[in-house]
Amino acid sequence: MTVVLTGTSLALSDVVRVARGGEHVELDAVALERMQASRAVVDAALARGEPVYGFSTGVGMRKLFSIEEDQARFNWLLVRGHLVAQGPAAPDDVVRATLLKLANMLAGGASGARPQLAERLVSALNDGVAPRVRMLGSVGQADLGPNADLAYGVLEGFELAAGEALVLVDNNAFSTALAALAVADCELLVNGLEAAGALDLEAFAANPSVLDPAVAAARPYPSLASTISRLRALLERSALWSGQPRNLQDPLTFRTLPQVLAATRDALDYTKGVVAIELNAHQGNPVVSSEAGRVLPAGNFDPAPLAAALDFLRIALAPALTSAGERALKLLQASLTGLPEGLGARPHLAEPALSELGAAIQGIVAEARLLAQPVSFELASTTQHEGIEDRTTMAPLAARRLAEMVDLGARVAAVELVVAAQAIDLRGHPDLGAGTGRAYSLVRECVPFTDAGDVVPPDLEPVVDLVRSGALAYES
Repeated sequence: MTVVLTGTSLALSDVVRVARGGEHVELDAVALERMQASRAVVDAALARGEPVYGFSTGVGMRKLFSIEEDQARFNWLLVRGHLVAQGPAAPDDVVRATLLKLANMLAGGASGARPQLAERLVSALNDGVAPRVRMLGSVGQADLGPNADLAYGVLEGFELAAGEALVLVDNNAFSTALAALAVADCELLVNGLEAAGALDLEAFAANPSVLDPAVAAARPYPSLASTISRLRALLERSALWSGQPRNLQDPLTFRTLPQVLAATRDALDYTKGVVAIELNAHQGNPVVSSEAGRVLPAGNFDPAPLAAALDFLRIALAPALTSAGERALKLLQASLTGLPEGLGARPHLAEPALSELGAAIQGIVAEARLLAQPVSFELASTTQHEGIEDRTTMAPLAARRLAEMVDLGARVAAVELVVAAQAIDLRGHPDLGAGTGRAYSLVRECVPFTDAGDVVPPDLEPVVDLVRSGALAYES
């Protein structure tokens, strides 16, 4: 199924399909007409001798200087002058997502670029071109360095028209691409955390009253009601619903499972909404209005909403991962579970069994939690370009930290699932819920029960991949 770029309808799912699935891309015919009309406004302003930032003038501190040299030469000097990114290369899926976002922004018609430029970007996508784009060096007020890497790698031999070099570098396509893929992965992680949390309840033989619909009715957040509904669906037909609960009240991380996951889901939904806007937004300077026939200096390269939303999501994800780690630790404690120490195959074994997974999950959770520190209020300096560029958002860092946190989160969930599966086996494998039973079976396909004389499964990567795949999500 082809993804058609209209400039207004690019979805997060489209980004994943193109960036990771190689989906074919086309430009909408109306978008091509819109770009042509936008370019006509720019050309008319230039023909009248009006100063147009970056089109007939220099940029930054040189905005008062007219471009006196050959325009094509200036364009490539501008691109090459911004090849200042540093560090390792971005993954190919991030590069492809950046190309897609940039092409869709041009299709929106507010940049003043010609249709031919957007067509060249789309051709590169369809041809599988993914140049080396370095990860570091952008402060988020347009991803100048990474965008220059992209333009230099894709457009060799292509003659840029007046202002198109600025259009290519003065946007947040790289930050938006990083954010989009990280948010898509975060949604898979949250689905996995829900499944793992429900499995924890069975492994602990917890009191299921925390999932009574009356709990959500008394605290009317829609996300709390929907989270409780999904957890109940995962536990449908579980033995937890019959008999007397083992405890009147379980530890907080079991009791507040739906509240913590609901808060994370709220932050995720909010951030998805921001990403949806940014994927279809103009992110540069100036803004070309075809309707008004004007070229307007503007600050659309400031992605404050995106950077702040990414910070918010990481902050909300931290307690979900902390709670997951704590539940795993509780499951390893005989005094709380009534099961053998460290979930050994039988009581009073001198063997470590799964106990050392406790240290592993603590270390991973601690590292993930450190990534939750907000960055969107950071200001590196006010001296760049003689004090003109006196704001930063650090949006690429906010997105990169989310991606790293989600990666660590998948490992937290993997350990949590392995520990819960061991506890369930030690309880004699009671009747599991429809969704938790499926999750348990998927985990056991990856790692076996740790019997007496066995060591901890040496490689949990198959379980990590299971979490990342989205296979743990359950629809009743």
